Amino acid sequence: MSVESVAGSLASRERAGMDRLMDWLRIPSVSTDPAYRADVRRAAEWCAGQLKGVGLHAELRETGSKDKPGHPVVWATHDGPPGYAGPHVLFYGHYDVQPPDPLNEWESPPFEPVIRRGSGGADQPGDRIVARGAVDDKGQVATFLEALRAWHEVGGGIPIRLTVMIEGEEECGSRNLYAFVDQYLKEIRHCHICVVSDTGMLRRGRPAITYGLRGLAYFEVVLHGPNRDLHSGLWGGRCPNPANELVKVLAQLWDKDRRVTLPGFYDKVLEPNPGERAAWKALPIDQKAALREIGLPPEADIGEAGWTSTEREWARPTAEVNGVFGGYQGPGAKTVIPARAGAKLSFRLVANQDPNDVKKSLRAWLEARTPPGCRWEVTDLSGGFPGNVATESPFLKAAVRALEKAGHSAPDLIKSGGSIPVVGMLKSKAGLDSLMVGFGLEDDRVHSPNEKFEIDCYRLGIASHVRLMDELSRLRL
Repeated sequence: MSVESVAGSLASRERAGMDRLMDWLRIPSVSTDPAYRADVRRAAEWCAGQLKGVGLHAELRETGSKDKPGHPVVWATHDGPPGYAGPHVLFYGHYDVQPPDPLNEWESPPFEPVIRRGSGGADQPGDRIVARGAVDDKGQVATFLEALRAWHEVGGGIPIRLTVMIEGEEECGSRNLYAFVDQYLKEIRHCHICVVSDTGMLRRGRPAITYGLRGLAYFEVVLHGPNRDLHSGLWGGRCPNPANELVKVLAQLWDKDRRVTLPGFYDKVLEPNPGERAAWKALPIDQKAALREIGLPPEADIGEAGWTSTEREWARPTAEVNGVFGGYQGPGAKTVIPARAGAKLSFRLVANQDPNDVKKSLRAWLEARTPPGCRWEVTDLSGGFPGNVATESPFLKAAVRALEKAGHSAPDLIKSGGSIPVVGMLKSKAGLDSLMVGFGLEDDRVHSPNEKFEIDCYRLGIASHVRLMDELSRLRL
């Protein structure tokens, strides 16, 4: 059966597919809250059942330990058609969701999905599914599941060799995924490319491929001084104040051009080529409008000198203070010199940077700036490698062809300043690149009340995955 026959069947199958998605969205799979543990497992079992129903061998693989069990990973495999000679594809997604709070801001109950009609206005939300998990990530995973079902029921079988890994802890830090990947690394290394549907598009009606994400190195640093809080009148000017000293040190993280001052920080950075910079400049990205949306004027467009806002987000590493704490935080006055002061620091990393290098460099940098009589405590909170696909990759080119056929226009090739832990993990551990083919929109209210997934995006997702499976099956390695 041809891909055209499979694609042509999608409209008649849509209602049943949406009903299946609604059933999944009704399961409150909130991974971070132990009260939902049974529901999280139920969501995993639902997903595994769908995969079994389209001819895959599917199972739940446990994570964590006996003392600290995690949420299971949905694992499924398919050998492909007889004589298959194309790539082995790994599909990644997640079935867990964020907590729905604050509940009073939802227009309808978060786990009672509804279809809300669009206004029809230009660049306004169209018909959409509203529920927690609608776009992040059950709705996007469902586009892949429905594409599999269409191939199975109409196309005579799934046309690629496939491994599916859908985890249940992405929304609480993927805390057991590193050990899971290590445990099953031999199987993962059989794959040639990973496809991820947990990203978005720049604009309605125009598909996008995210071919790069930044990595992350995240720390808590605490500067310890006296052995107790001190009276600031009696001790001010007589000993180090950790809060004063901390902010003075942190201010040295950037030079006058807003470049990070850690030694060697830029040594491995892979610079974007002129073609990429030109392509990004042509994209419909309005920085002034984006600043307006967050309540800032045009002059707030600041960052590393010599780079546009898009380039700073997609291709430049950064250092950010995410929080500062120490001393008295309550109402009114309490005049103390705090015994300690601390900060949360995050470094977003770009292609070829290593979070382990940042860890070593930061520790040495802080030690070299230790105020007299004080000491540092540095806690490594999390980290991950950046993930990027070369623009000349045959997998990327296959995805471009697939999305152009599905969306009737060439997809935008974009990067993201954010991080998806599994992308960097698969690259560092298995040498596996990831194609991030996502269908979310900027106004989908991800992690917020009234999260949505527009039905046109849902349709585009299914059509794109149908075409992508066909294009990948035609590659010869």
